[in-house]
Amino acid sequence: MTDATTLGVLRLLAAQPRGSQREIASSLGVSLGKINYCLRALIARGLVKAENFRRSSNRLAYVYLLTPDGIAAKAELTRRFLARRMAEYEALRREIEGLERESGMVLSPERSSSGAVLAPEDTGLHERLDLPPDRIVTA
Repeated sequence: MTDATTLGVLRLLAAQPRGSQREIASSLGVSLGKINYCLRALIARGLVKAENFRRSSNRLAYVYLLTPDGIAAKAELTRRFLARRMAEYEALRREIEGLERESGMVLSPERSSSGAVLAPEDTGLHERLDLPPDRIVTA
């Protein structure tokens, strides 16, 4: 079970403790069997507690509650996920800046106060970038 799946399950259970395994699987885009396996593992690790409740007049279902250890695990997984995503973002930002310097173009609209794409003088650039001509500012 990956950290991403574990975090996804813990986040969904925190938001919707009465969600069915089928609903959880659908929300995360994984199989019902995988969610069943994950929930059993989380229960065995003491991160989730399952309690019966009546969903309709004759049908039992479960409510999945995060334990204090589950809440702590969710916080730690969220912290690690965020740190990993921030590192990926910074690496991508540096790569884009390097490519911009290399090409002499600034392709990030937020870098231009007008929202235009800054480019060296080049006729037909707007066609290649699929932008209207007024969005191209020559350097």
